Amino acid sequence: MSSNPDLAESVLDGRAWSEFCRDLERAGALILERSAHDPLERAEGLRYLSRMTRLGLERYVEYADPLAPVLYRPVHETQKYGVDNPDSYYQWAALRGDCEYRIRGHRGTIHYLGLGTYYGDYGREGRSGCGGYLEADQLEVDADGAFEIRLSQHEQPGNWLPMDPETTALIVRQNYLDRENEEIARLSIERVGREGPPPPLDATEFAEALRSASAHATGTLEIFLEWGERWAQHPNELREHDVATKQAAHGDPNIFFYMGYWTLGEGEALLVQADPPECDYWNFELCNHWLESLDYRYQQVALNKHEATYAADGSFTLVIAHDDPGLPNWITTAGHRRGGMGLRWVKADAYPAPRTRVVALSELLAKGLPGRL
Repeated sequence: MSSNPDLAESVLDGRAWSEFCRDLERAGALILERSAHDPLERAEGLRYLSRMTRLGLERYVEYADPLAPVLYRPVHETQKYGVDNPDSYYQWAALRGDCEYRIRGHRGTIHYLGLGTYYGDYGREGRSGCGGYLEADQLEVDADGAFEIRLSQHEQPGNWLPMDPETTALIVRQNYLDRENEEIARLSIERVGREGPPPPLDATEFAEALRSASAHATGTLEIFLEWGERWAQHPNELREHDVATKQAAHGDPNIFFYMGYWTLGEGEALLVQADPPECDYWNFELCNHWLESLDYRYQQVALNKHEATYAADGSFTLVIAHDDPGLPNWITTAGHRRGGMGLRWVKADAYPAPRTRVVALSELLAKGLPGRL
């Protein structure tokens, strides 16, 4: 248990809460400063800050104890960031590098299952990256689909997920290919050797948790604003995403990204064409200015390998437009005029660059899709 008298006093006199609120107020000012004077974009920005605040409080207050870890969902339909994948079921748990853990699970039928241990965090200096990674096809699984994984710094027999001395988190990614017909893997985690319930809430640790939560919210906002602003220098293009940047942001090591920033006026459409490689999975998605995936619950704002329509030569052409052109692979902008976009190749044998072009929607309506861009 921590014992910093000043931090404990800051809870007693209310300073801890006041500092937390001031940090969020500064983050709100950043949203107004670095967005268009547009009601939708500003409203989504402030909602994004509320979501990152919720995520920070969950991570550092509610589910922060690595001695009693809980596997929960930090990213989902109403809590998103960093070009989150609409096909992914994300889970997270707090870890500590000098402990050992056990995951028990049942494989299910979901197309992709990957588990990684990570160190570092948004909004903090120091090392950040992946300590170890396991995929479903590397697991020893019983005939009924059950399995166990040991997490530790030192190698274990059977299914072993390595940890770094500075490990702070487990991230689980499950990707649907055919959501309607796939079942997610069911997982639970426990610390090996845990005895008894966690201790009562400590005032010093709570004050530290509030600081971490606001730092995470602000750090997340700043990181992904920088990404989007950099991509916006080359509008309507998809460019290779820097591998080191992806790793520092706790990305999946099996993914190769092309990222960009789209912007369309009335009567315009963006065509995205590619020759998909041999790969386990691919998807393309649209995001808003804050790099949140658009609302995939109700509209077609993303397409994957299973859902897309292909040309005779095996290529695909995606049509991004405000209005439905009546063509295959239409992706709606869902009332937005600009935002981020991303193409993922997962476990691919090559990483072909996508081709993009902005055209008049009237041209598509009159002539249909063009040949190779």
